[in-house]
Amino acid sequence: MVQNSDKPSVNASTNAAPGYYYIYKSSKSMTANSALAIIIGIIISVIFFFIAYAATSSTTSGIIAFAIVLIIYLLMSIKVLQEWKRAPILSLGKYKGTYGPGLFFIIPLIQKMPYKFDLRTFSATFSAEKTLTQDNVGVDVDAIMFTRIENPEKTALQVNDMQQSVSLAAQTALRDVIGKVELSKMIVGRSEIAAQVKSLIDQRVSPWGVDVISVEIRDVKIPDDLQDAMAKVAIASRERDARVILAESEKLAAVNMVAAAQTYNSNIYAMQLRALNMLYEIGISGRNHLIFIPTESRGLGIPTPVGVLGIDKLAGIGDVGDPNSSKSSDNKDNANDDKSGGSSIPKPQKKNKS
Repeated sequence: MVQNSDKPSVNASTNAAPGYYYIYKSSKSMTANSALAIIIGIIISVIFFFIAYAATSSTTSGIIAFAIVLIIYLLMSIKVLQEWKRAPILSLGKYKGTYGPGLFFIIPLIQKMPYKFDLRTFSATFSAEKTLTQDNVGVDVDAIMFTRIENPEKTALQVNDMQQSVSLAAQTALRDVIGKVELSKMIVGRSEIAAQVKSLIDQRVSPWGVDVISVEIRDVKIPDDLQDAMAKVAIASRERDARVILAESEKLAAVNMVAAAQTYNSNIYAMQLRALNMLYEIGISGRNHLIFIPTESRGLGIPTPVGVLGIDKLAGIGDVGDPNSSKSSDNKDNANDDKSGGSSIPKPQKKNKS
């Protein structure tokens, strides 16, 4: 089926840019009205010509008057609009169509162009001051919205001051949304609040031929005393979390220490390895240390440091960690006694005073 070339298809009119259908609709009426304007203009010019001719006695003066009237009429009938502007035309008070962009003609004194609409996106700021939330907290909210005219015919016929009306509708929509949410959601869920406000504004301004592109929440102001209280709550929450983490760390460290102690107690080699590691760490520290090893640790296989080795020799103990050291020292004492004839210096005995 072949479509009529003078009419756009349904898909074309649906997917076209905003205002396309009204440009197409006005272009047909603009052509017809332009021809009608020229015809009526010629008739009015002829009438003015006869009036001027009758008022003057000279033919030359009548021609000049006719030319002046014709020029004034043409200047009044010629209109030019930019690419992004549209203008509704009223003929004897009745809406005839939307003209633009480019050059077009109107009939002076019969047709009027009361408005010029800008189809570009425009922004507007709006706010709600001292508005109570659902939990009875007064807040000041600043927002911004981006809108554009989608249907110039509805905008011309349905609303008087489009920008002021849209701004008032946005303020009331913002107040309605704030009254239905809590303060915590207002602070952390700005995108959700903006989406609700956009939907509500769009429902109110769509009959006016206006499309709401987006709404953004710029700032949410709360009372100073409430702000200080919220800051204290946040600080207390962080301190609580830090203490919980510290307690869990200490608990884990204690569990690990108990497990290590049980390992050292059940495995003598693990204890020896730990002792050797401690001596190694002390030795590589780069400082001079005198290490005293308790007598209970002799027999664990721990090597005797140099300082302890000298003390043990002076004490006649021998090498630390040698289980036969006491026996060797006893053998040496017996050998010395044999060489001296088995005599030993008797120890003096204490006399009783009684």
